[in-house]
Amino acid sequence: MIPSLEDRLWGPLLLTVKQQKEGLGRCSHCFAMEDSIELIIQDYCGVFPTSRPHPIVSTCTGAVLASLYGLWSVFTMPGFRKIPWHLKVPYLPSSKDQAQNVMKLLQGRRGRLADLGAGDGKLVFAASSAGFQCTGFEINSILVAYARSKAYWRRIPSSQVTFVKKDFWKTDLSSYNNVTAFLAPGVMELLGEKLLKELPQDALVISCRFPFPNWPQKSAVGSGLDQTFAYEISSVRSHLRNPPKIEMK
Repeated sequence: MIPSLEDRLWGPLLLTVKQQKEGLGRCSHCFAMEDSIELIIQDYCGVFPTSRPHPIVSTCTGAVLASLYGLWSVFTMPGFRKIPWHLKVPYLPSSKDQAQNVMKLLQGRRGRLADLGAGDGKLVFAASSAGFQCTGFEINSILVAYARSKAYWRRIPSSQVTFVKKDFWKTDLSSYNNVTAFLAPGVMELLGEKLLKELPQDALVISCRFPFPNWPQKSAVGSGLDQTFAYEISSVRSHLRNPPKIEMK
């Protein structure tokens, strides 16, 4: 019979312990040494189990991971090839707290709202329930279809909510006085330049998680990953035209 890996590893050690027990009698220090070695063996076996995972379990785990990757690819990749590499932003849904923070910053506002990178439409539906006329811009055809189906089943009229499969980078946003965006840090500076050129003077811009660099904030709500920032375009333009002077000491 071929000895197992465990027998080959621990056989000599256990044999030594047995010989020590037989040759040294029942003195107290020998029992202490014996117990210490056995405790070490037990700890080793607990930290490094020798049993191997069942092949069915391994197969199922691999299948689940492959399915999750496939699902992520379906929602993330469509439309990416149409966008320049430096402007690509993966789909990341807004959290419930994030949507609530956006609505707090929109209190007292009215008019038309553009959500840039609308995804599944969570922010759009939240804003439409507060009376805004919303347009969700999204290049992923699957997400656009999903958001439209949600609007259909909720019986929201198209005059109040519209989802368009369109690149907002190539769209004139001058007709919107409210803009929300949950994108990525690498595109915020370019987005800021676009919004400063196109938005009306009374426009409000809300950014989720990632602030605009060098823009003075009107207010901010939340913390961590759910933090949102509000900017008044008139204040931003005035700040950039007349930057604060740094006093030299």
